[in-house]
Amino acid sequence: MSVSSLETKSLNTIEGGAGTFLSRHLGASESDIEAMLETLGVASMADLVDATVPPDIRMDGDLDLPKALTEEEALLRLREMMGRNRVFRSYIGRGYYGCITPPVIQRNLLENPGWYTAYTPYQAEIAQGRLEALLNFQTMVCDLTGMDVANASLLDEGTAAAEAMAMCAGMRPRGKRLLVSELCHPQTIDVLRTRAEPLGIEVATGNHIDFDLSEGESLLGVLVQYPATNGVVFDYGLLAREAKEAGVPLVVAADPLALTVLKAPGDWGADIVVGSAQRFGVPMGYGGPHAAFIACRDEAKRKLPGRIVGVSHDEAGRTGYRLSLQTREQHIRRDKATSNICTAQVLLAVMAVMYASWHGPDGLVRIARRVHHLATLLAERLRQGGVPVSTAPFFDTLEIRYPEADQVRVRNAALGAGVNLRYERDGWIGISLDETASGGDLDVLLAVFGLPPMEADAVSAEPWQNSLPAGLQREGELLPQPVFHDYRTETEMMRYLHRLESRDLALNESMIPLGSCTMKLNAAAEMMPLSWPEVSALHPFVPADQVEGYGALFSDLEDWLAEVTGYAAVSLQPNAGSQGEYAGLLAIRAYHRARGEEGRDVCLIPTSAHGTNPASAVMTGFKVVPISCDQEGNIDLDDLLSKVAEHREKLGALMITYPSTHGVFEEGIRNVCEVVHQCGGQVYMDGANLNAQVGLCQPGGIGADVCHLNLHKTFCIPHGGGGPGVGPIGVAEHLAPYIPGHREVGEREEYAVCAAPWGSASILTISWMYIVMMGGKGLRGATELAILNANYVAKRLEDYYPVLFRGANGYVAHECIVDLRPFKERAGIEVEDVAKRLMDYGYHAPTMSWPVPGTMMIEPTESESKAELDRFCDAMMGIHGEIRAITTGEADGDNNVLKRAPHTAEDLLSESWDRPYSRDSAAYPTDATRRHKFWPVIGRIDNVYGDRHLVCTCDNVEVYAGDRS
Repeated sequence: MSVSSLETKSLNTIEGGAGTFLSRHLGASESDIEAMLETLGVASMADLVDATVPPDIRMDGDLDLPKALTEEEALLRLREMMGRNRVFRSYIGRGYYGCITPPVIQRNLLENPGWYTAYTPYQAEIAQGRLEALLNFQTMVCDLTGMDVANASLLDEGTAAAEAMAMCAGMRPRGKRLLVSELCHPQTIDVLRTRAEPLGIEVATGNHIDFDLSEGESLLGVLVQYPATNGVVFDYGLLAREAKEAGVPLVVAADPLALTVLKAPGDWGADIVVGSAQRFGVPMGYGGPHAAFIACRDEAKRKLPGRIVGVSHDEAGRTGYRLSLQTREQHIRRDKATSNICTAQVLLAVMAVMYASWHGPDGLVRIARRVHHLATLLAERLRQGGVPVSTAPFFDTLEIRYPEADQVRVRNAALGAGVNLRYERDGWIGISLDETASGGDLDVLLAVFGLPPMEADAVSAEPWQNSLPAGLQREGELLPQPVFHDYRTETEMMRYLHRLESRDLALNESMIPLGSCTMKLNAAAEMMPLSWPEVSALHPFVPADQVEGYGALFSDLEDWLAEVTGYAAVSLQPNAGSQGEYAGLLAIRAYHRARGEEGRDVCLIPTSAHGTNPASAVMTGFKVVPISCDQEGNIDLDDLLSKVAEHREKLGALMITYPSTHGVFEEGIRNVCEVVHQCGGQVYMDGANLNAQVGLCQPGGIGADVCHLNLHKTFCIPHGGGGPGVGPIGVAEHLAPYIPGHREVGEREEYAVCAAPWGSASILTISWMYIVMMGGKGLRGATELAILNANYVAKRLEDYYPVLFRGANGYVAHECIVDLRPFKERAGIEVEDVAKRLMDYGYHAPTMSWPVPGTMMIEPTESESKAELDRFCDAMMGIHGEIRAITTGEADGDNNVLKRAPHTAEDLLSESWDRPYSRDSAAYPTDATRRHKFWPVIGRIDNVYGDRHLVCTCDNVEVYAGDRS
């Protein structure tokens, strides 16, 4: 019998005792653990683990990780580590700029758990705040770009450009060549090349003036940068007209701040516009996270990747927001999807649009004009001093051509002054100014070039210096919608943010029991470092000797995650779980090619797999072959053996999730991996369920060759209402040469999967803090408690809802699937009815109808107390009683508390009440709801209406607000 980290009555002995972070992170007390074990009829936690996790995959010994620190000790150590970073003034540009996060947004949004602990807004009725904010974001993007439709954010500018390339492929299915301006950001071109190669697309770079658009159907599209990476503001009007005549989509990567003063790309002929909203109040964070954007013309909206927020209404006619056109997503289209995008950057998109609301259009224009004014002044003074500044029109970036000896001199002077400039390989220096620049900064820059300071009044002189091309200056009203005008005082902005927050159910309200999504505690101590300048204020392309602290953090995390997973190497670059899938499959593909086995292009994927799995496989050049699951939810071994035999010579990979998507530790997992290996294939493990493995078993030890880790699940990075996420990969030794590279860290440029070398670097501090404060035994204890909590919930609910899948000894892993299908036949109740009714009880629904239609997948995590688990179980039991009332005839079959859920305060206060059940039963189904009530602000949304009448900007929101027809 193994020894558990959470033996009854031993919680306080793990890594330091009571009052440590571990005792704060784990929701159950010692008496809770004892009571839950007794409910299960199990003598100890060790016995439960032994009965749940197959012995042949169990780890020998504990994780070799540092001893756990207290919150104070961890914060002090991290502060010392990150203090080794040197925060220079960076004028590097390339899509990353210094900016000022308004304190009202920092405090009330970025640092507010009501915003950062919410889940993706799939349950729209309790996500109206985020959805309204995202609708505002889409409106802002459409107005700035001149496009008709925008989505609710992407990961970064490089991957957004890659998504646009995929859109072009959908619009031009015979196209295989993408023309890319050589003046696009270099990191964007690298990501494009990574994404294009497996799809057989050629990325051809060159001068956009020389592009030949007469190639016919073989041409996929054209991509240009506006302004260009060297700062030049080109007039692409002629190119746009030629592209239109040739029927070739024109994609524009644009800077949103520049778009406040430059003509919108849609006005001069762009078809798709992408970019990053980072400089709208989102810190650089050494690379992220940042919200990218993508927008297109109306005719391409059904090819737009990711999430689109739309407008609909509920049965009372109240305006409601929801995710629209969901059938485009990989969860529906699977291997037919053109994108694997799942995680967005919701929290950062909301920050960016609130920045725009805070400043308003006049404020944004004032910031842009000031940046341009300072850049123009600097250019004039440099030219007067003999510095060869380009005379081409620019917005905020100067291009200086110098001989190599002069470049060395300037670099040394700049570094001595605490300044980073851009030094390009083909011999030019770039200076990009931003919102934070001042007259004093200009004086420092002039001194770097050996020139005297400016006159005291030069910076504030009116009118603004304006060197923008007359024909490319924006005309007409910018952002006329009320949301960009009404919240200009801190009082009003604070109240608006709180008003939106109050319309959302997040972890600060109640447990979010989503299976496979692991909505665990995001501790305040883990989040605090995000606001430190030494974490947030660094440009991702600064010299390595300025980021020794980050280097140490990356080294720690790579070592610790390798220890947790049992792998030889870890890449932290992928900035979402979908990107981790992509990077892992790319490594497998590269490994086969290096061995001369390019023909291994078949990927076996169980039918229960997450929708991103088949989408990622197709994007990396694999052909998807589905594998059936048996009645117990396990991989059907007979079907697997049959498919392996059929595709033996072409077998490239098998994608699995472990524990299985059905919430069970499959007994034969080692055998499954061995079967694939014997045929020359590789095994990819989806790390969505790693929360049930840490400290007990390892993907590498089980036999998987590569696994991605959702740091926004198992390692406590918050979901942020739908993002950010981080999805690093761990790989076995033979795959280590094929993990992502990046030009900025002195390695090969191949396989860059996102724009920054370390992805969303700043939020890696969250996972570092979590691991440091938990320690090895604490991490295993968290896993054990997650398994206990899931089995406790399954036990309490089993007499009310059948638990579909269990392991060999009758236990589930860290989640359980309960079957609601019988209630459809007995009472006409669908799984959606239960989901909406749970809102009246104060809960977000578990994962609905996946992997089995008509079911709910429940994952309580280790952070929830027994009291909260009991409240949730009581809610589910209460709903069962309400269903039973329908079957017995006590409740009307069509007009009942489930079919009419959720119930708003407005419903309950209405003078007329046409329902056969009481207002009290609708609003207060339990005593807990009487003590504290979360009120949905709208009733059940009409999804069909929303898709048939797609509106995804807030232009007419005031009209909708008054419409009750």
